[in-house]
Amino acid sequence: MKIHPVILCGGSGTRLWPLSRSAYPKQFLRLASDHSMLQETLLRLEGLDDVAAPIVICNEDHRFLVAEQLRAIDVRPERLLLEPMGRNTAPAVAAAALSLAKQDPQGLMLVLPSDHVIKDKASFHRAIRLAAAAANAGMLTTFGIIPDAPETGYGYINRGATLPRIESAFAIERFVEKPDLATAKRMVDSGEYYWNSGMFMLKADAFLEELRSFVPDIVTAVTEALDNAKADMDFCRLDKTAFGRSPSISIDYAVMEKTRRGAVIPANMGWSDVGSWDALWEIQDKDGDGNVFDGDVLAARVSNTYVKAEDRMVAAVGVQDLVIVETSDAVLVSHRNAAQDVKTLVDKLKADGRSEHIFHRKVFRPWGAYEGIDAGDRYQVKRLTVNPGQKLSLQLHHHRAEHWVVVTGTAKVVRGDEEILLTENQSIYIPLGVKHRLENPGLVPLQLIEVQSGSYLGEDDIVRFEDVYNR
Repeated sequence: MKIHPVILCGGSGTRLWPLSRSAYPKQFLRLASDHSMLQETLLRLEGLDDVAAPIVICNEDHRFLVAEQLRAIDVRPERLLLEPMGRNTAPAVAAAALSLAKQDPQGLMLVLPSDHVIKDKASFHRAIRLAAAAANAGMLTTFGIIPDAPETGYGYINRGATLPRIESAFAIERFVEKPDLATAKRMVDSGEYYWNSGMFMLKADAFLEELRSFVPDIVTAVTEALDNAKADMDFCRLDKTAFGRSPSISIDYAVMEKTRRGAVIPANMGWSDVGSWDALWEIQDKDGDGNVFDGDVLAARVSNTYVKAEDRMVAAVGVQDLVIVETSDAVLVSHRNAAQDVKTLVDKLKADGRSEHIFHRKVFRPWGAYEGIDAGDRYQVKRLTVNPGQKLSLQLHHHRAEHWVVVTGTAKVVRGDEEILLTENQSIYIPLGVKHRLENPGLVPLQLIEVQSGSYLGEDDIVRFEDVYNR
């Protein structure tokens, strides 16, 4: 029986700000290896038998990021489902189960968040095989991580009786929310509690049967969202109106805390959900002073500190137990014990109407990327990269004019009724209110400098007439 990986690729990773932002959250970042966390989630499945192509579920705003990262590791998904809005994990898993039920209702779904670290691949594979046996016996199975410390940042699973004729599987007695330190110590000392990993092995039809029993509104709404879904290139867009009617609830609250068919497989696989900078420091290899340095870092008399330098040299002297993260437009300095509270800074950015929680200075688009270079009163300068064969939408702006200077590659420009071919060191002016389009007809990336001038320079000053990406 095939195992169908279901990759949950939502989430914003606010506790890893300023590197993780809503337009480019942590699952797309290279934090613990040379691959992104999404890519690692898929690559660690290599070597397992009878594994089908994955079903990937993501926010529609991230669809091209997901597609490009899958392409880069030569993974072709069975289906790429686009959520019009986040409704938590139960509706997302329901969409995958309903999609799978049409072709393989007895199929096993291996539900995996896309932003976890697992260091022991062999133990991970062993746990999957044990969980598959439990799921084939009709159990809704989760993976419990054997704790090595009284962690207050995780939920816990209290194991019950050993399940007969199912190797290494226990009934689930109860779920426990994130405890205080004293409670966490008691639970870890008992040996009967595991960290809740958020990973599951479920038969599609068994999961849907329980979901219909406990939260039927989810099944009704998601079924309609799939029935009215629209194909968009390689993506499947779930119907927004129907999906929006689904309750927003986690799979734990919707099913796992209520079902009598719950099972837990204990595992020790070097797992972390990397929920904070301190957690990332914990899992990384450290120098003799307990430091983790990533990038151009200069340090003296520094201990037990995490420093990540993205764009510039970061220098630190005489400090300990800190997190220092530098990006092109923001620097975070935090005590490691306060790393869980970074989310409060993100909330303040939102309340102040700022954009640093959404975008980096470099913003990825389906056609390539743009990066802010300079900005001032009534002007801003960007560097645009358009990938070979890609083109921007046919558009106009009501409040700004644009100057384009080609740095490398070839640009095909539509300006009003004109069509113009530009090469290196050539430029063109796009007046305010004139329809225009930029395209790269060449075989190498097109790079150009864009100078915008006008009374309003926001990204929402775009009127699109044609767009190959259906934005």
